[in-house]
Amino acid sequence: MMKYKRKIYLQDTPRQEALNELLHHFTSERITETIRSTEALGRVTAHPVFAKMSNPHYHASAMDGIAVKAEETFSAHEQNPVQLKLGEGFVYVNTGNEIPSPYNAVIMIEYVDEIDEETVEIIEPASPWQHIRPIGEDIIQEEMLFPQGHKIRPVDIGVLLASQVIEVPVVKKPVVSIIPTGDELVFPNGETPPGKLVEFNGSVMVNYIREWGGEPALSAIVKDRPEEIREKLLDAVEASDIVIINAGSSAGSEDYTVHIIEELGEVFTHGVATRPGKPVILGRIKDKIVIGLPGYPVSAYLDLEWFVQPLICDYLQIPVPKRETLTVKLGRRIVGTMGAEDFIRMSIGYVNGEYIANPLPRAAGVTMSLVKADGMLLIPAHSLGYEQGESVEIELLKPRSEIKQAIVFNGSHDLSIDLLSSRLKEQDYSTKIISSHVGSMAGLMAIKKGEAHIAGTHLLDPETNTYNVPYIKRFLAGQEVVLYPFLKRKQGWLVPKGNPLGIETVKDIIEKEAHFVNRQKGAGTRILFDMLLKEAGLSSEEIAGYQREMFSHLSVAAEVKVDEKAVGLGIYSAAKTMELDFIPVSDESYELLMTKEFFESVQGQKLIEVIQSDCFRQDVLAIGGYEVMDHPEPVYFS
Repeated sequence: MMKYKRKIYLQDTPRQEALNELLHHFTSERITETIRSTEALGRVTAHPVFAKMSNPHYHASAMDGIAVKAEETFSAHEQNPVQLKLGEGFVYVNTGNEIPSPYNAVIMIEYVDEIDEETVEIIEPASPWQHIRPIGEDIIQEEMLFPQGHKIRPVDIGVLLASQVIEVPVVKKPVVSIIPTGDELVFPNGETPPGKLVEFNGSVMVNYIREWGGEPALSAIVKDRPEEIREKLLDAVEASDIVIINAGSSAGSEDYTVHIIEELGEVFTHGVATRPGKPVILGRIKDKIVIGLPGYPVSAYLDLEWFVQPLICDYLQIPVPKRETLTVKLGRRIVGTMGAEDFIRMSIGYVNGEYIANPLPRAAGVTMSLVKADGMLLIPAHSLGYEQGESVEIELLKPRSEIKQAIVFNGSHDLSIDLLSSRLKEQDYSTKIISSHVGSMAGLMAIKKGEAHIAGTHLLDPETNTYNVPYIKRFLAGQEVVLYPFLKRKQGWLVPKGNPLGIETVKDIIEKEAHFVNRQKGAGTRILFDMLLKEAGLSSEEIAGYQREMFSHLSVAAEVKVDEKAVGLGIYSAAKTMELDFIPVSDESYELLMTKEFFESVQGQKLIEVIQSDCFRQDVLAIGGYEVMDHPEPVYFS
């Protein structure tokens, strides 16, 4: 196997500059094909399309009634009724019927008095051509229906058929080959062996390309072997208009893609000045564009949108769609990277008459950050970021109406919040809960600053051994808020099956040299653990792993599951979900803090109604380790 010298440094080519060069080199031949109009939804016209027949192509009645000669009705009046004979002075017509000559007007049947089977009487005159659809009222033969480059919609198909355009010339969809690479990849089949990862990027790309108007072709997974990659690329450029090769685009020891494209053709760009999405390869082989996308999903999907969608649109000769933008206030400070564009996935909520946006995880491998994102914030290359409270413009990924209806949840993570959101959506499909798992203390601060509707909190005060109330009095003094007793839940040690280290107390973590999986600062669970350390006379410096932070109970449980020497502090439901053992430590109050205004609002009361519903209570009890409070008394603060 040929050895390649590792490329340590990638370029920092400006994204627009890289795209312009790519489009300059895109020379794929556009092919026209003729398809049935009934199957043309979403296709793009290759040439102007002209009507073959007028619609209507005859004078048609616009009403149910009688066709008459208008001039014979001019004298009709209440004091001078005019009688007409069937076949001489009138004929019956229904909507859409042809108007026979010499008739030139229609009187609605409601204004006709039938004297007998042959005679009618009218008391109002008809004006010439009233209630008659003239030839070509809708479509005139030979008029242009659509120009070249028109994307056909459902209503357009009706116009095509009405004008007898049974077949329509469209641009053949550009074929986009997708080649997933990697020794560690397997296609999803229900089982994933250790050391293997599910290949899902290809299927995501297939559907993006299909949505944009291309014809995707997903190949089998190609191993990280240069000769196999080379052979697959050569096959793909012969069969495709555009080729995507996924993974192997960076500077690792087995990232062969850039070398092989250079051997077979030309590389325009290797690396763009964006975060994420930097390690992209833009090149060509045999006059076909080849794009090497990073393996990390978020990077891959953004590069796909930045470089593949414009190619497809250029091929189809349609503009690249633009998303709606929205001005929001930032809930947190966001730092950028000088010299590179930063694309930050954002959650957005509508609180107290303002759109508030907060960043989601920025790692390039966190696919769920794109799933949850309501919008995308661009920090320009010349900027170091934005301050908390600053107004910025965000490109929306979801409809504004959906964002405005959402209930914004901040604070401590709990599995029950997802169940609550699901049940709430059953009651009102336009409402959902968007949650940020930032810890109890950060949740309190979000309520204080007016950036959330609800905060989940379980802050234990070591001095009084009570939950939440001392913190509310200390940090939200003077604000009108409501604390709603929500759940009682169990906190305990999350340990691997069989508890191999025999963890029972916080001292055991040190004595057994366990790997502790901690929660982030400000989390109620972190505060509880620190209290346990203090009571036992121990220091956090004695705990291996104390500084490593996780932002949810499930994240802690997932870490424990893969390490026989690990232990974490968390809730029973997380242990059950990850099939871990659970050693109870304490019962705690997990409560919901809201502004008084939200609690008393229609949305707030609907939320309480769902919490107290039998179906939600059953959902929570089925998880285990919980008790839903039965019609508790909310506690008001002011």
